[in-house]
Amino acid sequence: MITRPLDLSSRLRPSLHGYEFVFYVNAGLIALFFVLFGSRFVLSPGLGLDFSLPVMPAALAGAVSTDVVVTIKGANLAFVEGAKVDFAGLRSHLNERAKGVDGLRLLVQADAALTTRDLTEVYDMAREAGFASVQIAAEPQVVR
Repeated sequence: MITRPLDLSSRLRPSLHGYEFVFYVNAGLIALFFVLFGSRFVLSPGLGLDFSLPVMPAALAGAVSTDVVVTIKGANLAFVEGAKVDFAGLRSHLNERAKGVDGLRLLVQADAALTTRDLTEVYDMAREAGFASVQIAAEPQVVR
């Protein structure tokens, strides 16, 4: 930097020597935070690690586009639009979502361990709310 004509170098603070390691510590901490907080378990803490969709041989054959998606982890635990709700909250959400709209389709991403009783209850909620159809999400069976 050219500072001679106005003698600017006399007005500058002298650079600190001996603190070059702070840059590497900061870079290391930033990298550590990205590794820790960039994990899929931190960014989506709502679903447990053991969540899996059921496997069906012809899972893609009857697939249609849906309007509303609901993820159900277990009895009385559902996730709608990023919010964790119980079945009472799910019922009110489905009623609110289907109010005044005809022909809506619901996609239920149910955990493979969900009981038939709970799945039937979700079907009843959707029917009472006025959904035209309910589709269960499933993974296609992998043939090896």
